[in-house]
Amino acid sequence: MSSTDGGAPAPSTPLSGAYRAVWRWHFYAGLLVLPFLMLMALTGGVYLFKAEIDDWQTRSVAAIEPRPTISQPADWVTAATTAVPGRAATVLVPDRPDRAVQVTIERADGSMRVVFVDPADARVTGDRPAGGISETVKTIHSLAIAGPGMNLVVEVVAGWAMILVATGIFLWWPRRREAGVVTIRAKAGRPFQRDLHAVTGLYAGGVIFFLAFTGMPWSAVWGEGFLTLVNQAGLGRPPAPAAQDWLHAEHHDAPPDAGWAMGTTTLQATPSALDLNAVVSATESAGLARPYLIGLPASADRAVTAAVENQAAEDARLIYLTRQGRVLADVTADQFGVGARAFEWGIAVHEGRQYGQLNRWVMLLACVAVWVLGLSALTMWWKRRPRGKLAAPAAPPGPRVRAAVLGIVIPFCIVYPLTGVSLLAAIAVDRLWTLGRRRAAT
Repeated sequence: MSSTDGGAPAPSTPLSGAYRAVWRWHFYAGLLVLPFLMLMALTGGVYLFKAEIDDWQTRSVAAIEPRPTISQPADWVTAATTAVPGRAATVLVPDRPDRAVQVTIERADGSMRVVFVDPADARVTGDRPAGGISETVKTIHSLAIAGPGMNLVVEVVAGWAMILVATGIFLWWPRRREAGVVTIRAKAGRPFQRDLHAVTGLYAGGVIFFLAFTGMPWSAVWGEGFLTLVNQAGLGRPPAPAAQDWLHAEHHDAPPDAGWAMGTTTLQATPSALDLNAVVSATESAGLARPYLIGLPASADRAVTAAVENQAAEDARLIYLTRQGRVLADVTADQFGVGARAFEWGIAVHEGRQYGQLNRWVMLLACVAVWVLGLSALTMWWKRRPRGKLAAPAAPPGPRVRAAVLGIVIPFCIVYPLTGVSLLAAIAVDRLWTLGRRRAAT
């Protein structure tokens, strides 16, 4: 094969056909997912600094003077609902003495607002719309800003991102080439762009693959299906306590920040009036690490929840309490099955919080690498394309060619059904495009 890719090897003819076929699908995979991946990398990189962004955005109302006296938790909610009428949905108890308690209020029109209350004297220091900058970034990252159906697109993109990494490694494989394998040649032009793309993909490909894989639990089809299978196999969330029933949570009753494995369950409790003082006292007595978030369900027959917020996977803990403060269940990470533990770990690493600052900076570098890969790919395509044409690599015939492509792509399509459906659609479009070009040539 001639060096049309700015530094590719010149292997034998059968391998040359396989190389061109994989290159073709690598091209199409990039065309399909790179715009989404670059958007997700940008927003994901920003979201890694959620804690800092939230603190900066709310500091004017969240910062308080530390004082030893503490008012009653029920007074926090009373003060919050007086300032912003509505139903108290959650109470965030901070881990810093110079930060206010945050009470999220659901108003009559369905909107959510966060009220900041000084725990020393239950004085309201201000309020803000729920979510803020980091929530907006998260909504864009998940594509939910374009509608709930975009969750399906995210699943397709994640599957093709893994295919993109796998085909990229196939194309990178040295095949007797010494230059541009693990280092970048300084010569300007296409060799530099090719090396920049290939070597960046080599070093960052594993992390990008990991990010795509660990993003799948949030997906609508595969994520929900996997969670169901894991739980049915006894590898997921712990079984119900005696004489209690696990129920599917309604939207407003889902335990807050309970993690991927526990976020779709709630515990039934005897209907009663809420005693937040007793709930907080029991939570503190149980030794739940701050910051923790107390969920106050809308339904009086649902248990109150108290969950550790934003910790490493092994620190996850969720306490269910009656509305009078009696502990019904205390669920810790070591009670999860191996499937739930594995995916909780994966998500914690994905979000850059499992291994401290090192974890966060590695994820950030992977996000930067996605942009380097995207921009270098765009530059190479722009320079080599014939004017007015897409310039996709030609599709060579032969069984070895098909085996090379299918051997890489099919396993992902089996594991991720939506990726498989999109592959069938891509094959159909590609076939029609090829037939159209052949007819035009004759």
